[in-house]
Amino acid sequence: MIALTAAEIAEAVGGQPVGLEAADLGSITCTAATTDSREVGPGALFIAKPGESTDGHRFIPQALAAGAVLALAERETRDEEGRTHPAILVPDVVLAMGALAHAIVVRLRATGPLRVIGITGSAGKTTTKDLLAGILSTLGPTVAPHGSYNGEVGVPLTVFRAEHDTRYLVIEMGANAVGNIRYLCDMVLPDAGAVLKVGTAHLGEFGSVENIARTKAELASGVAADGAVALNLDDPRVARMAEVAGAPVTWFGVAGRHQDRPAEGAGMLEARDLRADAQGRPVFTLVLPDGSQHAITARLIGEHHVYNLLAAASLALAVGAPVEAVVRGLNTLGPRSRYRMERTDRPDGVTVINDAYNANPESMAAALRTLAQMGRDARPPRRTWAVLGPMLELGAASAAEHGKIGRDAVRLNIAKLVAVGPEAKPIYSDALLEGSWGEEACWVETVEQAEQLLGEQLAPGDIVLVKSSNGAGLRFLGDRVARGLPDGASNAPRQSSETAEPQERR
Repeated sequence: MIALTAAEIAEAVGGQPVGLEAADLGSITCTAATTDSREVGPGALFIAKPGESTDGHRFIPQALAAGAVLALAERETRDEEGRTHPAILVPDVVLAMGALAHAIVVRLRATGPLRVIGITGSAGKTTTKDLLAGILSTLGPTVAPHGSYNGEVGVPLTVFRAEHDTRYLVIEMGANAVGNIRYLCDMVLPDAGAVLKVGTAHLGEFGSVENIARTKAELASGVAADGAVALNLDDPRVARMAEVAGAPVTWFGVAGRHQDRPAEGAGMLEARDLRADAQGRPVFTLVLPDGSQHAITARLIGEHHVYNLLAAASLALAVGAPVEAVVRGLNTLGPRSRYRMERTDRPDGVTVINDAYNANPESMAAALRTLAQMGRDARPPRRTWAVLGPMLELGAASAAEHGKIGRDAVRLNIAKLVAVGPEAKPIYSDALLEGSWGEEACWVETVEQAEQLLGEQLAPGDIVLVKSSNGAGLRFLGDRVARGLPDGASNAPRQSSETAEPQERR
């Protein structure tokens, strides 16, 4: 983080200093900021964020002992001798984090070459973010989110990592309510932004797909007029966002999937002759707005990643990346964040695809298609397993959407279907109705039962897809199966109290 005095922080957040002498306001300088007391080092600002399971204010003494020089808090705390801990008090710590992040972005713009790029969509944000950051990092200092830091806590934490020499700041933007992305745009002031797709993730919270589209469109309208907006032409709801875009639009899409061509003079990045190779990787010809064509064989698993690749290329070009750097990145960059079609080939010949960081109907269907293709195109063909947990936060549509996934699995000839957990049972039920019988499909109530089943029945040559929403925890099952760990062994990270990763939004 850029160095900020206590006075500058107080001004940025509109806070009240406590536990400080007048001289301290100018002499105390913070050079890092964190909500995690375990990450505190000398010169840190400790952000005492209230959490669902605990309260960051409890950890202020621990943070100060570890080297923090100031806290951002909602109430006074005292040491054992009754002295008030040095802090800036605000009514809402999370809102104050946003105000501080905004002040930092404004300052960096005034003193350096900073370009801010926003990415949103119902699926693919993290992969696109990783691709874009990989391309831009070859051109200059680049800051991008850890994992899926994409909400009102995660975005400021990303901004706090920027320094005066940061050239590119990549921001992933998630939401669970109308107005969330507008808030993030007002915070970071994006120079460029891409909308990937509108799906049904968080449908139970948004109430309708139309509300999801409205929210994603907040990025299209939130980019500065002298910036650039990249939109998926193959998604009609995304394509309509051109009507509210505040900056010129560049389109991206797959040849044959869009009926309408962009208006004369509008930029278009297109994937032609798209296919998946025997490893499940997207292979296509990238056609750029200038008409040049470039062969791409991506290092991601799943043909559906073509939209992430196209969006990353669009954004990189929008902020000045050379074509050569973009093409090189698309051909060489693999997955960076965990649990996104993460492949492990076990010594016994079993392949595990762990895609259980999140799930919605669209991403679940795409993962099943990739699994089917990988099994079908292998020589000899390989037996496929789909181990599927619940897709959370779908509201009243939950049973119907889970049932559709079960029918898809049968129609794709997935050899073995294992539905895990009560909310996923419609996957199994509809698979039976679609024509699956015998041992082709089963339902188990717990992750432990699924693990036991896999341990007993997996055979060399099998391909296993593990997919669910983050909250279902199947990603840890995928880890254990990938490592061949015995039933009941756990490699799940221990959760800290005030320090758990900010909840991902869609």
